[in-house]
Amino acid sequence: MRRTALLATVTALVAGALVWPAARQADAAPVTFAHPGVAVSKSQLDFARTKVNAGAQPWKAAYDQMMASKYADLNRVPKPRATVECGSYSNPNYGCTDEREDAIAAYTDALAWYITRDDRYAKKSIALMDAWSAVIKEHTNSNAPLQTGWAGSSWPKAAELIKYTYTGTWANSGRFATMLRTVYLPEVINGSNSNGNWELSMMEAAVGISVFLEDRTSYDKAIAKFRTRTAAYIYLSSDGALPKTVPSQNLDTTAKIVNYWQGQSTFVTGLTQETCRDFTHTGYGISAISHIAETSRIQGEDLYGTDVGERLRQALGFQSKYQLGEAAPSWLCGGSLTLGLGPVTETGYNALHNRLGIAMTNTQKLTEQNRPSGSNNLFVAWETLTDGDNPN
Repeated sequence: MRRTALLATVTALVAGALVWPAARQADAAPVTFAHPGVAVSKSQLDFARTKVNAGAQPWKAAYDQMMASKYADLNRVPKPRATVECGSYSNPNYGCTDEREDAIAAYTDALAWYITRDDRYAKKSIALMDAWSAVIKEHTNSNAPLQTGWAGSSWPKAAELIKYTYTGTWANSGRFATMLRTVYLPEVINGSNSNGNWELSMMEAAVGISVFLEDRTSYDKAIAKFRTRTAAYIYLSSDGALPKTVPSQNLDTTAKIVNYWQGQSTFVTGLTQETCRDFTHTGYGISAISHIAETSRIQGEDLYGTDVGERLRQALGFQSKYQLGEAAPSWLCGGSLTLGLGPVTETGYNALHNRLGIAMTNTQKLTEQNRPSGSNNLFVAWETLTDGDNPN
């Protein structure tokens, strides 16, 4: 009987009906989260720090750019609000810019601390995080979900660096965690049926916050939404005649899909849902995809090897080609594109080209042409420094 049971177990394992206890379920949160582990890892930071200290390029130029920015100003005065109110296109703008930029500043100061080991920067990062965690209660008006996603993407990047690398103390780290758990996470975790960059940025925030909070349930939920949205944001010819859709949006006819894709009716690999809107919003979506994929890699699951990586590669290449100046054919957005992709290519390019060895001629040219990439003043900052040709 024991022999029969053993044979049955082996047969089930071979058939895939069972998994060994140590195996990790696909798209599942890690049993133990890696820290610092939101967008950048300790090994990536150590690489960047070594390059900066050696005066090597492009990292030294990227570091100098960061340190000369308003975000690294040790005299910065935080401007927290209990209620941040953001309407469409930031009208009204009651604390929207202040919140996003204070969050970027907190991350900038945390990076500055790591590279310089000057604890004034760590203390400044803490002061910015403490100022907001003591005051903010809610986000309101139509852009609240997107605003929360943008600011909520930067806060955990700062918090991870301070909590897990700073040698001093952060007395109010628990209050900051409560802020993320009660003010930010509920606003982003359920996603959005607006343009795809909204939900992608919101999932970036949700994933980062989940890592900092070590919230496996929220992490799994955010990654699942991210996978569905990424497939619906970037088209591959293998998707079929029409792009994939998010079920909750009920895009159940060709006409509805074409309308949602900004009137574009010819679908080619690498096209995004917002390409024909403008490249700036497209860049937001591409950037969020790369940040989530990078965080997931640090946490032990490499999404770059899935359709996420292929969609990211194709979107980067497609958009880069036209950003570099190639004329749009008449079938693409009526032959007229609104450019402005932004500083969003470093993370995806590094992962796909430098780590995986995939040739990305147009993306490489655009990335190198734009170095050092700075900040978009929303949720992207200093990625030549942290991701530029970084093998870790």
